[in-house]
Amino acid sequence: MSEEFDLIADFREDQGKGASRRLRKTGRLPAIIYGAGRPARAITLDQNKVLHQLEQESFYSSVLTIKVGDKSQAVILKDIQRHPSKSRIMHMDFQRIVEDQEIRMNVPLHFVGGDIAPGIKAGGMISHLMTDVEVICLPRDLPEYLTVDVSAMNLDEMIHLSGIALPKGVEIPELAQGEDHDQPVVSLHRPKKVVEEETETEAAAEVPATTEKPAAPDED
Repeated sequence: MSEEFDLIADFREDQGKGASRRLRKTGRLPAIIYGAGRPARAITLDQNKVLHQLEQESFYSSVLTIKVGDKSQAVILKDIQRHPSKSRIMHMDFQRIVEDQEIRMNVPLHFVGGDIAPGIKAGGMISHLMTDVEVICLPRDLPEYLTVDVSAMNLDEMIHLSGIALPKGVEIPELAQGEDHDQPVVSLHRPKKVVEEETETEAAAEVPATTEKPAAPDED
């Protein structure tokens, strides 16, 4: 199970864009908690503290604990709205979790072994086609990230979703929809420039060299 984070919150009674704007001016961040068969509840958080915690990758794929007074609620982050030009969070959505109910979360992919892959040593390069993947599991089984081992990859090879090693109790729901949904995650191929140069060289080799001399002009 991934690391837990604590968020200190206050309940919010005022609603609307005007109220949210006033909150942000005081350094507070509007948010909402919903799910688990209970009514949604508006809360506020400390903007600076949340920004600091968002710097940690695991925040996005961890079970979070929101504390309001002497009560605590386990949640996961479901949505975050950022200011388009400023380092500021506009709003956050949290989903309550229940210990024995499965959750869906996107967790990051960590790629390892790239420095020793045979395809890399042969002059290839790795392209990450996905940076995260949706998983389904119980809250206690939620991984902080999934590891993709590329150490055995050769040129022109790919690793698909089905090739990701999953911890016990964790599934990728995309794979349950059939083979057509087994999407590529990472590929190893020659750099485009090298491929183009090889193609040009092969094309030039196919053009036959001519050794015939031009015909002499007719003499009067």
